[in-house]
Amino acid sequence: MLQLYINYPSWIHPEIFPSIPFLNLIRWYGLMYIFAFATAYFLLKKVAKEGLLDSENYKFAEDDLFSFITTGIIFLLIGARLFSTLIYDTSGIYLKKPWLIFWPFDQQGKFTGLAGMSYHGGFVGGLIGMIFWCKRHKQPVFKWVDAMVCAIPAGYTFGRLGNFLNGELYGRITTMPWGIVFPQAEKFSSSLSWVKNFAASINMTILDNTLVNLPRHPSQLYEALFEGLILWLIIWMLRKHKKFDGMLSMIYAGGYGIFRFVIEYFREPDSDLGYRISSQTDAPIYLNTSLFNFSTGQVLCFFMILFAIVGTITLVILNKRKKQISKK
Repeated sequence: MLQLYINYPSWIHPEIFPSIPFLNLIRWYGLMYIFAFATAYFLLKKVAKEGLLDSENYKFAEDDLFSFITTGIIFLLIGARLFSTLIYDTSGIYLKKPWLIFWPFDQQGKFTGLAGMSYHGGFVGGLIGMIFWCKRHKQPVFKWVDAMVCAIPAGYTFGRLGNFLNGELYGRITTMPWGIVFPQAEKFSSSLSWVKNFAASINMTILDNTLVNLPRHPSQLYEALFEGLILWLIIWMLRKHKKFDGMLSMIYAGGYGIFRFVIEYFREPDSDLGYRISSQTDAPIYLNTSLFNFSTGQVLCFFMILFAIVGTITLVILNKRKKQISKK
């Protein structure tokens, strides 16, 4: 019988050269960050040449672009790491030993890089960094942030591909034929009746009294597609038609928040965190049993959507007032 699932490719490893000394320190996830930042810089430069940053008193300079994006990246990495270690970590070790937050080795001395980064922390950190740069260089904040969000989703796509190559942040179990068996996912006892029925429905052969690894939604790829490519295309097509500075920024915040909120129903929450808000007692995280069970990511996305709504209303009002004043 045809199996209705996909096995995670055995040749994919987190390390690019897993068997070569020293080179095995180079990981796909880190390389994806380089691709992401390079893509963001290339697209930011393109929109700057199109005039999105020009004003009566300013004509963009390439040195400014590099300074701007570098400042944003530094703050992004700091924010992403702080959120990951202080909000998503439940061990408390980073509160007791805060110097470990930016320490790239585990307790056994093995190099891990900065394993664990939070998107929402990166969003907050990057935004603070861009505002800081604009204030320091006396540039209009929303004009520059609008230009930046024309690039961010395309770069973000690489980050989620890095998660897929790491075999992490996978989704809940699924009977969809594109479900993937991730090696690191939680296994279930084959003695459970629901596991037997689930395996039978996807033509998976299992042995008695064994632990079974069931296929999962490739939620990293869902995110790469919707929060990355599709969101980027929406903003890219609207970049020359914005009605006011800040419009693209709010579309990005709201669009990402909506896409991620929905995809979180397919992505498995962190096992140590579970649901932040739940309508059920002891609801399993490997199944979506209720639309009213909300993960940490969904709670943070709700605030992103709220930020976008309030921000849009505020900017529309301010823009109208500005036009009225200019007419007088």
